[in-house]
Amino acid sequence: MADGITFVLVHGGASSSGFWDLLVPRLTSPFLAIDLPGRAGKSADPMTLTVDECAASVADDVDAAGIGDCVLVAHSSGCYMVPGIAARLAPRVRHIVLTPPCVPPEGGLGLDAMKLSYARRNRENMDRVRREGRVFLTPGPPADPEVLRRAYGVDLTDEQLAFVAAPERNPKDSVNIYFQPVYWSAAATIPVTAIRQLRDPVTPLELQDEMIARLPTPELVTVVDLDTGHIPAITDVDAVAAILAGVAESVSTSQ
Repeated sequence: MADGITFVLVHGGASSSGFWDLLVPRLTSPFLAIDLPGRAGKSADPMTLTVDECAASVADDVDAAGIGDCVLVAHSSGCYMVPGIAARLAPRVRHIVLTPPCVPPEGGLGLDAMKLSYARRNRENMDRVRREGRVFLTPGPPADPEVLRRAYGVDLTDEQLAFVAAPERNPKDSVNIYFQPVYWSAAATIPVTAIRQLRDPVTPLELQDEMIARLPTPELVTVVDLDTGHIPAITDVDAVAAILAGVAESVSTSQ
């Protein structure tokens, strides 16, 4: 894996490295699909887990795999980890791909990269469980997979629904990472491809545009539109693979 460009794939919240299983057979470059702490036997305290710990864990995995130059590809709240990963792996991170771009204001929280209704619900739930001395986790696999059929902005096929609802892709996860500051200035010199997901109900287009504008170096940002929902690595696999192939080619020609 040390030669050429390697994709480092960072899943989002309440997910796992299995999120990328449909995409990776279509990649034309080497890849490493990461499991964040709390999965794959990696210990984590869900009430204290931080973005910094997650970034350090990813960097350790990259180092252990002997990866040199790489492209960070992050989905949803996995974007919160990217600046910290990039800082630890500099100068090996040659490009960043965000799908969609989840970018808080400088020093802001992951909650600031959410729809207001989602952020409010998470704050209320965290306040309540802390008062009650309980752990606030995401719910895990749905009892009825049908609740996910239209949850991501496109109608999932039966095969896609079974894939998304599988227990191995729905671990109970820490919510504390949403309450951690994120500093995108740590990745200010790295080119970014932001995939705007035009039918994404989780991260609406207006919010995506606001977050793209928060990236610290606009001249290094390329925006690519996909007419899709929140999980194009599952529903629009060929389109995402083509975007990543283009990124890999541009990075290689710039070396």
